[in-house]
Amino acid sequence: MNSRTRRQRISSLLLLILFTLVIASAVAAQQKERTLDEIKTEAIKRAENGMYPLIGLDPADVREAFASIKTTDKDEWAAAFMAVAERYMTEAISLEKSDPAKANTDYIRAWRIYSFGRWPVPASPGKQRAYAKAIEAFRAHARFWDPPLEIVRIPFEGSEIVGYLRLPKNAKGTVPLVLAISGLDSRKEDLSENFSAILPYGIGFFAVDGPGTGQAPIKVSPTADRMFSRVLDYLQTRPEVDKTKIAVHGVSWGAYWGTKLAIVERARLKVVSVQSPPAHLFFQKDYMLNSMFGNREYLFDHAPAFMSIVEGVNKLDDMVAQFPKLSLVEQQLLGKPTAPMLIIGGVLDTQVPISDIYLILSNGDAPKEAWINPQGGHLGRQVKVWPDPVIFRQVIIPYLVRKLDAGSTEATK
Repeated sequence: MNSRTRRQRISSLLLLILFTLVIASAVAAQQKERTLDEIKTEAIKRAENGMYPLIGLDPADVREAFASIKTTDKDEWAAAFMAVAERYMTEAISLEKSDPAKANTDYIRAWRIYSFGRWPVPASPGKQRAYAKAIEAFRAHARFWDPPLEIVRIPFEGSEIVGYLRLPKNAKGTVPLVLAISGLDSRKEDLSENFSAILPYGIGFFAVDGPGTGQAPIKVSPTADRMFSRVLDYLQTRPEVDKTKIAVHGVSWGAYWGTKLAIVERARLKVVSVQSPPAHLFFQKDYMLNSMFGNREYLFDHAPAFMSIVEGVNKLDDMVAQFPKLSLVEQQLLGKPTAPMLIIGGVLDTQVPISDIYLILSNGDAPKEAWINPQGGHLGRQVKVWPDPVIFRQVIIPYLVRKLDAGSTEATK
């Protein structure tokens, strides 16, 4: 590439980034937090269209819960969804022996409703109870799985890392494995349900909650990636795992950790795939204030959810002080050698700036692959065109199967 062409490409990239930021700022300036009625309307619409975070929820169940919610009180929200979920949970328990298939369906339904009852984070006693019930319902559902789900507890700094391990059935020899990291409001239970689809390709998975979320033992900080290094230490001890074929997949906020691990743990990783990874601009004060408050792509409470997971943050001023320290540029990591990566994103993402994705793509030493949806929002999703499950099945799984050299015949289908 000659110097003129290089300058033209750089100029085009800078113009695109500038245009994206101007549009994002203009939109953000007009946004306000949703009212309760607006939340209800939007949530039902998302349930009807299979949109996050209501994928798999029956709109009728959502409407039933909303009928009992009159305020934005977190415990009232949790209680309403728990009451609906409890009906399915009770029925599932009664049917386990006589009709296990129906019992399993009920457990799935209860799990998803309980989980939305704690969404986005369990920031109140009621939401904490809903989260505990979601885990209980999910694990009851997972008891029906073959091959089974193993609950793993890894000692860590006086506490423990809780993860879910699932390996392919009847594997001959060691198997590749994906370390799957949750986002801000998703959980390892969601990842386990999704990544079960990779088992037929001869690949296992280990799902874990990211720092500050779920059952993670530590909060977000510039050094919290040490938690994942400990998980990799553990996976190295498992005789079933091919130590030369370990991948990482991170979704949304989990993509930040995936990107960081692609650098700091590149020697132990075969490949990394990430969806909408924050890198630098995301952590800056102006962008943070514009993108988090009143963000309509996020259902509600985006800023409070983030503030709850970061170490040393109790108020907005704390967030403004701590967040820039997480920048991969500030940590002098961006530009260092990386593991091979797939980076997925949407140009219209209002949660993570597309410029952060371009920044990751243009730095480091290893060639990277990208799947960028010009009409996509966060995670590259596009309603009824590229919904989350389709991106997972058609983009993420094929990439991981190809890069991990999985041996199953299904890998080539």
